[in-house]
Amino acid sequence: VQLQASGGGLVQAGGSLRLSCASSGFPFSSYSMSWFRQAPGNEREFVSAISSGGGATHYSDSVKGRFTISRDNAENMVYLQMNSLKPEDTAVYYCAARLLIESLYSPSTRQYDYDYWGQGTLVTVSS
Repeated sequence: VQLQASGGGLVQAGGSLRLSCASSGFPFSSYSMSWFRQAPGNEREFVSAISSGGGATHYSDSVKGRFTISRDNAENMVYLQMNSLKPEDTAVYYCAARLLIESLYSPSTRQYDYDYWGQGTLVTVSS
């Protein structure tokens, strides 16, 4: 199993980044996918989730309206489009997979609900 997050970098406040997570080694279309982030000195926190079929999405209040999660089941990819970035968005961003078919989907913000994790990609937003 592999989850490879990429797309992080340094961006000015107000800018945009698109994170990608390439997945392999498990039946991607049966897994809901999420993004979490961890800022220095903070606990890892939930950012966004998408159901296995892509029909449902969920966002934390801190990113709602600015971030968009999407997925491509044909390519085993999940994305996080981040717009209007703020310095407080600075963190290492992780993708995570949770075995949960579309019909049973409900978003989970709890790390222990997730089966697989990627290695993280650093996003730095300068003021």
